[in-house]
Amino acid sequence: MKHALTWRPFVRALPLALTLCATHLAAQAADTPIYTIQSSGVTSPLVGQTVTTTGVVTKVHSNGFFLQDPTGDGDVATSDGILIYTGSAPGVTVGQFVRLTGKVVEFNTGSSSNADTKAHTVTELTTITNLAVLGGGYGVAPTVVALPETVNDDLERFEGMLVTLPGPLTVSQNYFQARYGQLTLSAGGRMETPTNRFRPGAQATGLAAENARRRIVLDDGATAQNVNPTPYTGANGLPRAGDTVGDVTGVIDYGLATASSAGAGDYKIHPVTAPILTSANPRTALPEAVGGNVRVASFNVLNYFTTFTNGNTASGQTGQGCSLGTTVSPSHCRGANSLAEFQRQQAKIVEALAVVNGDAVGLMEIQNNGAVAAQNLVDALNAKVGAGTYAAVPDPAAGTGSDAIKVAMIYKPGKLTPLGAAQTDTDAVFSRPPLAQTFSAPNGERLTVVVNHLKSKGSCPASGLDSDQGDGQGCWNDTRVQQTRKLRPFITQLQNASASNDVLLVGDFNAYAMEDPIFELTSNGLTDEIGRFNPMGYSYVFDGAAGRLDHAFCTLSLSGKVSRAVHWHINADEQLAHDYNLEFKQPACATCAPDPFAVSAYRSSDHDPVVLGLNLYKTVRGTTGRDTLLGSAGDDTITGGTGGDVLTGGAGADVFVYESLRDAGDTVTDFVPGKDRIQLSTLLASLGINPTVAFGSGVVKLQASGIDTLLQIDTDGSSGPAAARTLVTLRNVLPSMIQPARDLGIQ
Repeated sequence: MKHALTWRPFVRALPLALTLCATHLAAQAADTPIYTIQSSGVTSPLVGQTVTTTGVVTKVHSNGFFLQDPTGDGDVATSDGILIYTGSAPGVTVGQFVRLTGKVVEFNTGSSSNADTKAHTVTELTTITNLAVLGGGYGVAPTVVALPETVNDDLERFEGMLVTLPGPLTVSQNYFQARYGQLTLSAGGRMETPTNRFRPGAQATGLAAENARRRIVLDDGATAQNVNPTPYTGANGLPRAGDTVGDVTGVIDYGLATASSAGAGDYKIHPVTAPILTSANPRTALPEAVGGNVRVASFNVLNYFTTFTNGNTASGQTGQGCSLGTTVSPSHCRGANSLAEFQRQQAKIVEALAVVNGDAVGLMEIQNNGAVAAQNLVDALNAKVGAGTYAAVPDPAAGTGSDAIKVAMIYKPGKLTPLGAAQTDTDAVFSRPPLAQTFSAPNGERLTVVVNHLKSKGSCPASGLDSDQGDGQGCWNDTRVQQTRKLRPFITQLQNASASNDVLLVGDFNAYAMEDPIFELTSNGLTDEIGRFNPMGYSYVFDGAAGRLDHAFCTLSLSGKVSRAVHWHINADEQLAHDYNLEFKQPACATCAPDPFAVSAYRSSDHDPVVLGLNLYKTVRGTTGRDTLLGSAGDDTITGGTGGDVLTGGAGADVFVYESLRDAGDTVTDFVPGKDRIQLSTLLASLGINPTVAFGSGVVKLQASGIDTLLQIDTDGSSGPAAARTLVTLRNVLPSMIQPARDLGIQ
């Protein structure tokens, strides 16, 4: 007996009375009921035998149909439904009551070596003969089955049966929707990659098992690929991961949930009515605000190759190839197949980078062909955002490794100045060596950015420490650990060379947040900045679970300057059909669905970009006396302190800090509204005043004095007897020019 799910027994629903003639009833009595064929085990005890059975048709496919006994045996451990495989159009319709003869088989939906599908064979009848329609217009009420399963494989006992899964269910993966008509759904919200939340071990294993019990694949059951129209579209078109589906009624089945016959299988539901989708995770036009005066990002650009798989190049050459190790061949090229595809790929990536708007941006998966691919991207980006806005960091003299792809970096010369040449670590453990560049901001503050792309989890070795250890970390984990271990002395080397401890590591680390390579970094002095602001953040979806492979790590000295770090979810949640590829879409494929491509950031890659804000302000602090303080040409934080000070910020976006009423009496000579800021948070906290009511209550006032503004503090507000006191005079600024929320951080 299998453990019970939350369920409700089906009710016989016969809209037309089941009035079969006596001959048919007598014949039915001698038949083998479906529930006897199915039994209470994973496999039928009647495999290889030829049986005759009857039932109501509940779902029809192009090569078979599902049949269900209309009354059942009342045993919750046995299924009352079964798949009838005909190999071609079966010639029956839903609601017909039929009798047929067939051979009982257990069908493996995967390869003969696929342990998963071998353990979950589908009981079906084949070699069908004597199919007779005994009547029509009959129905079977679906059994209500609520996910998650109590234990894995509880759904086995509903195999072939009509059920209703109560919603809402969440779209956890849409990768195979356009090609195979599949959406992975989950109960209880989205699924998280276990090692994104827990260290490898019992808790991660437990979450993996929980995920398996929560999910099911919504499958159109079609044998054709890339059907038109694409199934399961909502009011907003193709659903994003995170969208939801209401109640789903359909037939339970089991089969492959990946593109590989050796891949994972899962339980499926073939709907009999169109599910209703709701947009619960809409696109966002911009990343979340990260603040700061310097903006750093990283972006896996999904094989941005200027040499195509057909041997042509973006510059018009033919007969070319891509380098991998010591050989050059078009077969090593991994990106666009043609110039037409490349132009679409480039357009989407440019749209994304323009909105990301990083002052420095680390790039992963760009062709390893010297400066060609990176400069091509810079030229296209500058054509959109303005000539000279971006430049590419030159490759380090020590090289960029032997892989077909490399890491690269672009930056804004108007915001950051490279100090010295780019650096790398050529240790043999790196096939894609890290790229490091130290920058100086206009105020003289220094920052070193290191771009990384660690060994991927694919192409698993058969043995050794890099083989899949079964702990959720996948293949090549030991190599990734060795790579992060080598990064530690490299960071020290960079700190010594730059005379600054501020180092930021970004990139695709191919390891989830709690896996060994990440632990190697975070347990040795680096701070996981994404994790600080959103511990359950994600940048990638695989097998229906979301997690983050793309990270940002700061040294201790820099971490305190991070204003925020986020992922912009433009790719991981998006349907694959939105990408630049031309195959399997109209017009290249006449029978496929229309091409949903648009020149937009969405599905410009398969990874979400990281965006990080940094407060790289030069600190200028006065004495207890009357000071004349001058900021730099860049962004400064200026604190005059006690005494009547004269403060000049200079050309940058400056912050003038007031910590106490004793700081009153200052003059700021060059305050620019909308660019500079007055920071009052510490002062207001000392008075017990909430910044959200400070201006509206009259605690902070703006008073005109000729062409200047007096920023005043009235400790008891407009309604109290105390007089306002001038904190600072802003020269050549009128009160009407100041927006309290923008310029003072108050309301």
